[in-house]
Amino acid sequence: MEIELLTVGKTTIKFVSEGIEEYVKRLKHYIPYRITPLPDIKKNASLSAERQKEAEGDIILSKLQTSDYVILLDERGKEYSSMEFSEFIEKQMIAGRKRVVFVVGGPYGFSQAVYDRADSKISLSRMTFNHEMVRLFFTEQVYRAMTILRGEPYHHE
Repeated sequence: MEIELLTVGKTTIKFVSEGIEEYVKRLKHYIPYRITPLPDIKKNASLSAERQKEAEGDIILSKLQTSDYVILLDERGKEYSSMEFSEFIEKQMIAGRKRVVFVVGGPYGFSQAVYDRADSKISLSRMTFNHEMVRLFFTEQVYRAMTILRGEPYHHE
């Protein structure tokens, strides 16, 4: 199974980029993992928030394959503990999924078309995080899930 994280916009905060790079490097020992930044649609006076979500949604949908299992990182999604998230990842592997794609939307969230395409939604927290930080937190959680599944000592209960 391959995991891909689609993100609207690039990571520009240096320490966040360094943290992401560290966990992506660690993940290479466990599972194919890729972060794909998508173009950031800049809001301007002629572009409403709804139209911006639709434009970003069109880009997101263009990157998805029919067979992808798509999970939105959304504040209204299901919350998991790290142990539960590792079990969720394991279930996706057992199900024989070729590619699981997690998606971080833009500042206004997702268009209805993206919600309609999604297979699931998860939330990292009820708190709101900077979208660049979400990339780091999520990547670390995927790494943590893999170490849990292997019975390695990174995670402590």
